[in-house]
Amino acid sequence: MTGDLKSLSLVMPWKIRFSLSLVGRLTDFSRRSDGTLNRRLIKFFDIAGLVPPSNDKGVNTTDITIDSNRDLWFRQFVPTDVSEDVKLPVYVFFHGGAFTWLSPDAKGYDFVCRRFARKIPAIVISVNYRLTPEYRFPAPYDDGFDTLKFLDQKSYDGFPVNADLSRCFLAGDSAGANIAHFVARRFAEAESEFSNIKVVGLIAIQPFFGGEERTESEIRLKGAPLVSVDRTDWHWKVFLPQGADRDHEAVNVFGPNSTDISGLKIFPSTLVFVGGFDPLQDWQRKYFHGLKKAGKKAQLIEYPNAFHAFYIFPEIPDSSLLFKEVTDFIQNNGDAKL
Repeated sequence: MTGDLKSLSLVMPWKIRFSLSLVGRLTDFSRRSDGTLNRRLIKFFDIAGLVPPSNDKGVNTTDITIDSNRDLWFRQFVPTDVSEDVKLPVYVFFHGGAFTWLSPDAKGYDFVCRRFARKIPAIVISVNYRLTPEYRFPAPYDDGFDTLKFLDQKSYDGFPVNADLSRCFLAGDSAGANIAHFVARRFAEAESEFSNIKVVGLIAIQPFFGGEERTESEIRLKGAPLVSVDRTDWHWKVFLPQGADRDHEAVNVFGPNSTDISGLKIFPSTLVFVGGFDPLQDWQRKYFHGLKKAGKKAQLIEYPNAFHAFYIFPEIPDSSLLFKEVTDFIQNNGDAKL
């Protein structure tokens, strides 16, 4: 990819540029140099952006609590235009936000998950995991794995009768894709602990990875919306254990300190999405190639004109393409068919 910020301005609508710039400035203003966060400021702006569960646009939603002590819950999206006699895959989704921001009831992610539920169609489980800097590594990974354990029991009120846990897909964007990878690894290591869930696919949308190295795309795309070296460095610092550097395996997933996954026989087939204007693209390609080198089945899809978080905006043509690719991937993985 050879795109630069000047050409990005030609493909990104000005309203989206303004919106992402505003979000970037707000989050910059809330971050403190001592590694703390002005969460009160963020919550003040969150109020207008949070939406309650509702039943509309062909999808019923419910919020389900797993552990109130750590505010671990998920928003469940069930498409209503599909007969309960038709078994649907379960799509466990982890939102982005650099491990620091957002939640399943944020307007953008509520919309995205409704869209996934309708388009695939699937039962979508959008996980509210603990955020940093209040909770560091491995808190979101623990929350994701415990969500799978909770779903495996099928014992909560409102569990969809047509949910096919034998076709479970882990998915996420940005930091959420990072979480999805590590939850998939934990599942592969502990598969014998599960009675019903079978994770058959992993969907990594512009995953948030990195390392001590500065890549060509990080340098070339300095000043891109949402993602910059200064911002990612801060987020990694407050997420990782004290004293760890960016070659920690949570960041540099196939780096010098990573765990070898080549021996994990049931690690799921993985679909990786990369955008040509995303500063993280070099790390995302390294992730794809690391999976292939470990002997895992993986597919890479690149959109040359896509910026970080592009798919949240339905007016971006590549957004519809991504939803189609995800649908095709899910329908081509697992034995059951619609």
